[in-house]
Amino acid sequence: MSNKTAPVAAIVVAAGSGSRLGYPIPKALVEVAGVPLVRRAVDSLVEGGVSRVVVVAPDGHLELCASLLADVAVPVDVVVGGAERQDSVRLGLAAVAEADVVLVHDAARPLVPAHVVADVVERVRGGARAVVPVLPVVDSIRAAAGEGSRVVDRAGLRAVQTPQGFDGALLRDAHAHALAAELVVTDDASACEALGEPVTFVTGHREALKITDPFDLLVAEAILRTRE
Repeated sequence: MSNKTAPVAAIVVAAGSGSRLGYPIPKALVEVAGVPLVRRAVDSLVEGGVSRVVVVAPDGHLELCASLLADVAVPVDVVVGGAERQDSVRLGLAAVAEADVVLVHDAARPLVPAHVVADVVERVRGGARAVVPVLPVVDSIRAAAGEGSRVVDRAGLRAVQTPQGFDGALLRDAHAHALAAELVVTDDASACEALGEPVTFVTGHREALKITDPFDLLVAEAILRTRE
């Protein structure tokens, strides 16, 4: 596919728990600087060029999620998620069954800069069928080997972020294949690779960090203060 003006749909995976953050509510509903993670994630996607959003939320929290997103500038649907992340993405895909360009984004990455989103969109519209934002690995890496370890050459390693962007037909085929083959994947690009599709890189951004524990929330709040 190569279509410079194809509308862009985004699936926001927001069905995870907030247990590691220490909150009794789903992670996507936890606030950073007074705004829920899911709302910040959706706003970033819209600013980057997304024209429709499907949020995959935990059962029992659909109405609350919908209320938090009621005034977003593009159409937003909220659907219930599945047991695993790839189940949630597959359920989200059912709500954007005709979309030619589909982004998949984690609500836990609420501060992704709009230009990263736009870069992903541009590459998919330009013909790349599976696009992933990445950053070089900056830490020294060791692989555990029995009771010892060995140094891993980090030169060729990349840390993977979201949103990942896809030709819609490819992503639907990839998830159908993963379901039929009982294949467990850690991200959507891996599902596409299982069909033999190469993955294209774009440059990610450190501000697109994943919120996992309380320290990450502190970092996110510090980033937001620098944006003010």
